[in-house]
Amino acid sequence: MPDLPRSHLIAYAVAAIAVLAFGVRQVSHSKAAQLPEGGSPIAVGQDAGGSRSGSGGGARLVVHVAGAVRRPGVYRLREGARVDDAVQRAGGSTRRAELTQLNLAAKLEDGRQVVVPVRTPVSGAPGSSSGASAPAAAAGPLNLNTATLEQLDGLDGVGPATARKILQYREQHGGYGRVEELGQITGIGPKRLAAFREQVTV
Repeated sequence: MPDLPRSHLIAYAVAAIAVLAFGVRQVSHSKAAQLPEGGSPIAVGQDAGGSRSGSGGGARLVVHVAGAVRRPGVYRLREGARVDDAVQRAGGSTRRAELTQLNLAAKLEDGRQVVVPVRTPVSGAPGSSSGASAPAAAAGPLNLNTATLEQLDGLDGVGPATARKILQYREQHGGYGRVEELGQITGIGPKRLAAFREQVTV
């Protein structure tokens, strides 16, 4: 093999180094292209089911349905349910029910008692408050959940305006759960409420 001049050897060496450097650069670019943008893999769906535990079902409320229904008892209904929902849940009203005295569209409250009134036969001369109040007195305390306007008007210290307020409260709240609820009606103070405890019941 003939001896090459030193200048040729240096030129060959420089060329070899350039080729090697070019090859290393190409390999580096090829590896970088295989990685996703950002330099590392992205985890997908880490919290896909994290919020499902609180999404099932709505709040519940418990009510007691009594009176003229087919299956009286305690029932659990969804929040926002109406009085009509509670009546239907209890099997619906019976033939003796007086639904006109019950506000079926009123919203239910947790712990509320829904009493479906029973239709009572009308006796005595119409328009006579004394004739309407006498049977009630003989039969005992007047039931706030079944009493008519005339019967309430016949109570001591109750006039037509207060009797209407008592009926309106009953319709708005789905019936009376306690006699003490009369104290929430405008015009009925502590003294009158104390007198009512002997005249009415629920």
